Amino acid sequence: MTCRVLGDKAYSSQANGFEGLPLFIGLGRTVLGGLFALPLAAALRSAPPPRRLLLPFALSAFGGFIAFPVLFSFGQRLTSAMHGGLILAALPVFTGLYAAAVERRAPSGRWWLGCAVAFAGEIVLIGARAAGGGTASSLAGDLLVLAAALFGSLGYVAGARLAQAGYASLGATLWGIMAASLVVAPGLTIASGGALPAASWVAWAALGYLALVVSILGYVGWYWSLGRGGIARMGTIQFLQPLSGLALAFLLLGERPTVTLAIATVLILAGVVIARRR
Repeated sequence: MTCRVLGDKAYSSQANGFEGLPLFIGLGRTVLGGLFALPLAAALRSAPPPRRLLLPFALSAFGGFIAFPVLFSFGQRLTSAMHGGLILAALPVFTGLYAAAVERRAPSGRWWLGCAVAFAGEIVLIGARAAGGGTASSLAGDLLVLAAALFGSLGYVAGARLAQAGYASLGATLWGIMAASLVVAPGLTIASGGALPAASWVAWAALGYLALVVSILGYVGWYWSLGRGGIARMGTIQFLQPLSGLALAFLLLGERPTVTLAIATVLILAGVVIARRR
């Protein structure tokens, strides 16, 4: 939901005459991430992927660093927070299904049960958070967020397969976002019209956070975890993302826990535990 916050809170696109804001955010985080990754790859002597792994590398770079941020940025601007949140809440399920297809092994009944319980908790959580209204939902927005989730899951699985094949998650991330940044840089120039949107330093810091922490550090750890712990099994940890966001809201924004939040938390944690048991 960080892209949504950048678009609706930190920036004011209409006030500044900047209509390509969703595309700017989606592409900007990747281009900025590529700029961060270049010196890191040189300093850490990270090698590019070998030829035999070019296909999963391309899928990882496209799904994680191009398709997901761009489609989600557009989609979430066109639909409600509840719809977008519920669609993204299915990311662990999509990730597990992709892994099952690649590994030719159907998920266990325990995995399905755990996902169902955790997803029920997501419904309770997101429903309560979106009860106050906000942006109206639209089919176009829902479909864009769904496409973002499908491509994002594909990128996760491809990145995990790179790690399983012996290519370091650090290299997959740094070289992946550098390659993606070269592809999307022309689009960023077009989206910006040669000018940057007027925004506060907080907004630019948030974009930098998306580029460095989310798109680089987060992906390095995530690819490594999926590759080492099993894609379907570790993928269910994604159900915990909304809870981590609420914890930060409690610590930084002064929001207070509710009974609904407690119920949702219990369901999500129980579902993750069930799904991850062998």
